[in-house]
Amino acid sequence: MAEVHEGLDTRLNRRVAIKLLRPSLATDPAFRTRFRQEAQAAARMAHPTIVRVFDAGEETVRGADGHEVQLPFIVMERIEGKLLSDLIRSGPVAADEAARITAGILTALEYSHRAGVVHRDIKPGNVMLTPNGQIKVMDFGIARAISESSANVAQTSAVLGTASYFSPEQARGESVDARTDLYSTGVVLYELLTGRTPFQGDSPVAVAYQHVSELPTPPGAVNPSVSPAMSAVVMHALAKDRFDRFQTAAEFRADLEVAAGGKVPDRAPVSDDFNATLFGVNPNSTAASEATLRRLANDENRPTRTQSRPPVAWIWGGIAVMVVIIVAAMFWVFSLSPTDLAAGTSIEVPKVAGQQAEAGMQTLTDAGLTPDRVDQADADVAAGVIISTSIEPGTRVNRGETIDVYVSTGPPSVSLPALTYLAEQDAIAKIGEAGLVYGTSTQAYSPNVPAGQVIAVTIDDDPTPLTGAQRVDAGSTVNLVISNGLVNVPEVVGRPISEAQSSLQALQLTVKLAPDPGCSGQKVTSQSGKGDMPQRSTVTLGYCAG
Repeated sequence: MAEVHEGLDTRLNRRVAIKLLRPSLATDPAFRTRFRQEAQAAARMAHPTIVRVFDAGEETVRGADGHEVQLPFIVMERIEGKLLSDLIRSGPVAADEAARITAGILTALEYSHRAGVVHRDIKPGNVMLTPNGQIKVMDFGIARAISESSANVAQTSAVLGTASYFSPEQARGESVDARTDLYSTGVVLYELLTGRTPFQGDSPVAVAYQHVSELPTPPGAVNPSVSPAMSAVVMHALAKDRFDRFQTAAEFRADLEVAAGGKVPDRAPVSDDFNATLFGVNPNSTAASEATLRRLANDENRPTRTQSRPPVAWIWGGIAVMVVIIVAAMFWVFSLSPTDLAAGTSIEVPKVAGQQAEAGMQTLTDAGLTPDRVDQADADVAAGVIISTSIEPGTRVNRGETIDVYVSTGPPSVSLPALTYLAEQDAIAKIGEAGLVYGTSTQAYSPNVPAGQVIAVTIDDDPTPLTGAQRVDAGSTVNLVISNGLVNVPEVVGRPISEAQSSLQALQLTVKLAPDPGCSGQKVTSQSGKGDMPQRSTVTLGYCAG
């Protein structure tokens, strides 16, 4: 149905997954409608166990025949990890790990069911495990909102999903609800515990038929290490009648946690009234039989009095009296000023915003208040200056009232990583990633930093170079000093040979000596090079050695 590509969100600098509808399907209105429904359903999901959808739209591309095609796309969260199907391929999973993974799937389903969305295709290929063990449910591509499922019978009855994980109602082409996902989750749990699905056949039709008509082999019979309690939970989830299986994801997860702890779940059957409220009356239940008897007796519309109570007029009269009393009391309380409540004890909060912290806090103390300093970053207020107070100036409060004084610490700071020895373009990229502004690059001599790499870093107009990682003001301009790959060799003729040799070796140059026995004094008489020379060059010094 679609292809998934890795992409880069250039605005937020994050890796994303981009799902593109195949060009061969993009011209089919039915497929494009289903693709848009995927984006709308998935965009409603915002939960740590569900893959997020960031954006959706359509891209105009030119097809192989030269005609323009509207290619729908969805931009999604990119997940690092592996598919649950890859984990199962290596064999059965330990019962406690299988319970943990299934509980994560049920947490995602509980959230989606509360949002009114049925996944319809829960299977190991749609579940991922991150490196830290987190569960991620993905691909709501065939999800349908419960609230919208009755709008179109064709959509409601569409058989969508994968045959090995079908619920019986899906296989029969009936409408589905949240309990369909719970059945498929039971199949996934069965496969985690045994290494295979409960039903297998030569074709998807044969497998779907088994879901409808045959009972699965208990997982304990396939894998003896599976406890009877865990087997009971799986068989409960795989009940053919949706009214006989778990009714909610929370109920399924609660029994699973009890079974994982080594105990047999002791849950009373869900009441018929609860089932009827969520999904309608179970035709096999006692409530259905009673409803039939009442209908036959022509008594189903007769009101039943369940309790005795005072006349309705008395109830409404009592409510009206209480409302009048409450409104009058609130009006009286809010009409009083602080000075009415405690004359002479209230004071007016002075304005100290814009003052230096020490002076402003002293002003509040002198006024009879208790200032409490709170430091916070502010790009518009200089460090040490009061930004605001927790109580507006001019408000009257009790003497001794504690008031928070928000003092600026200057602009917020960000971490600037160490840039020395990085290539110029790499350093500029690091500056952008840190939320800082790249300024200028200047060339300089360096005896050891290769050409094109950073020697030093300066901030704004401050010439002082920074060393290592530092915290700097957000939005600062970062300037780079780049090595030109040269050293500036000074002239050492006439200087003592030992001093000249040390001076050149400090520039990491190779010094060769050419002694001249015809003169004396240990002074340098000649040198082979000076001025700009490549790093680690060789310089020959002639000197008087007689």
